[in-house]
Amino acid sequence: MKTEEMAKKMAYIGAGAGLVLFAIVGLLPGSFLGGVIGLNIAGSLFGMPVGSALLPRLIVGISMLLGVLVSGIIFIAGSSIVGWLIGYVIDSFRWGRQLRLR
Repeated sequence: MKTEEMAKKMAYIGAGAGLVLFAIVGLLPGSFLGGVIGLNIAGSLFGMPVGSALLPRLIVGISMLLGVLVSGIIFIAGSSIVGWLIGYVIDSFRWGRQLRLR
């Protein structure tokens, strides 16, 4: 019998919880922060009242997308790691061995 099956299950549960938390809490702030960073970059390249030209819009849009992706990675990976650690602790108590991270 596998000794780390609870760790895998808890990692999947943590990833699902991270996805839900990202959808509720992280999507809008990630887009907002990425947009602000993009506006600062476009403002420093093309002058501060950023016009409606194509390149500044592309810079802001790409930075918004990157902000959402980074926020998603942080939420999902972080909660998955926390879930795996909880499952590993449960497995170690279940099988009566000492905690030893590889």
